[in-house]
Amino acid sequence: MTDKKIRWGIIGPGSIAKAFRGGIENSQHGVLAAIATRDPSRPSLAQDFPGVRVVKGYDALLADPEIDAVYIAVPHTGHAEWAIKAAEAGKHVLVEKPLALSAHEIDAVFHAHKKAGTFAGEAFMYRLHPQVKQLLDLIKSGAVGEVRMIQSSFGFSMGKFQPQHRLFASELAGGGILDVGGYPVSMARLIAGATLGKPFADPVKVSGTAKLNDEGTDDWAAALLTFENGIVAQVSCAVMANLDNVLRIHGSEGRIEVPDFWFANGNRDQGLGRIDVIKGGKTETLSVNETAHVYSFEADAASLAILEGRQEFAAPGMSWADSLGNARVLDQWRKDAGIEYSVETPGNRTRTLDNRTLGPNTGIIPKRSIPGLAKPASAVALGFEDFKTFASGAILLDAFWEKGGNVFDTAFIYGGGYTEKLFGQWQKSRGVREEAVVIGKGAHSPLVYPDVIAKQLTQSLDRLQTDYVDVYFMHRDNLDVPVGEFVDAMDAEVKAGRIRGPFGGSNWTKERLDEAIAYAERTSKTKPQALSNNFALAEMLDPIWAGCVTSSTPDFKQWLIDRQVTNFSWSSQARGFFTDLAGRDKRDNEELVRVWYNDQNFGRRDRAIELGKQLGHSPIHIALAYVLAQPFPSVPLIGPRRLVELEDSLKAFEIKLTPDQVKWLEQG
Repeated sequence: MTDKKIRWGIIGPGSIAKAFRGGIENSQHGVLAAIATRDPSRPSLAQDFPGVRVVKGYDALLADPEIDAVYIAVPHTGHAEWAIKAAEAGKHVLVEKPLALSAHEIDAVFHAHKKAGTFAGEAFMYRLHPQVKQLLDLIKSGAVGEVRMIQSSFGFSMGKFQPQHRLFASELAGGGILDVGGYPVSMARLIAGATLGKPFADPVKVSGTAKLNDEGTDDWAAALLTFENGIVAQVSCAVMANLDNVLRIHGSEGRIEVPDFWFANGNRDQGLGRIDVIKGGKTETLSVNETAHVYSFEADAASLAILEGRQEFAAPGMSWADSLGNARVLDQWRKDAGIEYSVETPGNRTRTLDNRTLGPNTGIIPKRSIPGLAKPASAVALGFEDFKTFASGAILLDAFWEKGGNVFDTAFIYGGGYTEKLFGQWQKSRGVREEAVVIGKGAHSPLVYPDVIAKQLTQSLDRLQTDYVDVYFMHRDNLDVPVGEFVDAMDAEVKAGRIRGPFGGSNWTKERLDEAIAYAERTSKTKPQALSNNFALAEMLDPIWAGCVTSSTPDFKQWLIDRQVTNFSWSSQARGFFTDLAGRDKRDNEELVRVWYNDQNFGRRDRAIELGKQLGHSPIHIALAYVLAQPFPSVPLIGPRRLVELEDSLKAFEIKLTPDQVKWLEQG
């Protein structure tokens, strides 16, 4: 092993930073090189961090060439910001728990470090203590039989509600769930995983509750976690109640109890781990008898991972997947409790996750001209129907914008209206409405009637916080209604200025759109100029949902070429057909089999795989590049849920398919 030591810097000189200093001083592979503070003149610094170099400002520490890794100990609300900035500066990070406010934020942090090639870890220091290994060995050996229930708590009382204190303030993401709830949750997931032979297990069901204070944060809270093998965990936390703080593992033949497991049942400086095994009315007390500093194991594990070129902790430390799973439980817990921190709301989350003003709308995504649209539009449109909170959705919307994307796909029915509301909040907070291209849709089944369009558009515009949409589609067609009535309704909205670009039908046939165009020409009404039908390299064999229409057939594609009608293509990558989810021998996914499986589509998939290998890309990139390479205006809709998925989709822009390649892909 090399004698090199990782040079650590600390951001945020609070009490937890002092504890970590003790761990570093007692570690084998790390050394504390500097501490960053916004106020170097603080008299307590010399006492708390004797002999340590003091750097003014966090940015200065990240720019310091004498620093390899950073321990982030600022309040919760600064964790994601400084962890991402550290990655951009090429610094490894150990972030005090919680690593960020939500799983979406944590995923963004890991994405930044994956790209940078740097280590990122969540500082649950108890996970690396020898007591945990002894506990896991007991469980795996069947010391108390089959594990059936887990009880774990971490709670203390501040005595008095202090609305400005970090443990209560909503603007600082206060409350027990984020501050200490992660400990019992992470332990329960660790134990459940051990019973399954895994590093951790994610619950299949979470049900949480809490008592909220005037700040809307939790004074005390509890949750039930149910795991796939039937284990039920009761977890609780508090900042205004002195809980017993004992981990109890109930088995078929006895139970295990561990007091204050996160301190290995010792003080903050010297951990002396104690585990009680209670069986047959007798108690056997086991002790780890470990005298090393309780934080030294975490400091060494992180330092060693960095020295070995690893980007995450090895088990039983918190791996990236482990931290994400833990955060998803906390997300659900506080959702059930009705907790949204004020710092996450649109009025306060006006900047990017790393605390920047939103950047310009330039990047890898090119712009194109769309017939009937006065402003340039990005070559792909973003669908974001799956996001349920502003703070989670804004991460992806910001990234898409800064990659050059400005077309956003919304609809009256998406998320029960929440998708429109989310976009309205985002565009308002970012000030981008005039540059953005907003797609709206209305009149979905069963309300496919002309008189619904104006009513729904009014509600949509209110949610979107704007007075117009750029593109509008009738979301379904109703063949019992004369097509002219739909054209009249849409024309009225164009003349009222509430639709300022092309309109048309989503899931309309070419025959029906021809009728609509002919009617508009006869009556001097605004002509439909766009469609939003499925179009992909794989032809949709059976409608994904009732009333869906594909434009991938040869005759429909030729119609699009002849008419030069713009198609905003949904399921443009055939919903996973060009990934490893599909295959001739993979028939578990009913939708994939029903909608896409036939010889023609598998032939196209085979050729996409072959061409991808030639070009150094995956078949999913080829599939998206195919939709982009059409001889008619073609704007694929993409629906990434994570930053890594967004960036992966955009690799299609590295590919420029020739007409011959397009024809070759279409064979058969």
